[in-house]
Amino acid sequence: MNIPWQDLDPETLNNLIEYFVLREGTDYGLQEKSLQEKVNDVKLQLANGSVAIYWSQLHETIDIKRIK
Repeated sequence: MNIPWQDLDPETLNNLIEYFVLREGTDYGLQEKSLQEKVNDVKLQLANGSVAIYWSQLHETIDIKRIK
């Protein structure tokens, strides 16, 4: 199920994005980014529609996934 990011409380959205960014362990190349920069990047991707928040009722998990 797609969860509209606009419907989430701003603090909840920020916590969800931080959780996502911290568990991903993504390599940002030669220039490391701060946690806030990573969070802002994900917020921009949500706003422009390139990623979305999904809830799996079966697994009771939430994730941020790239939209194809």
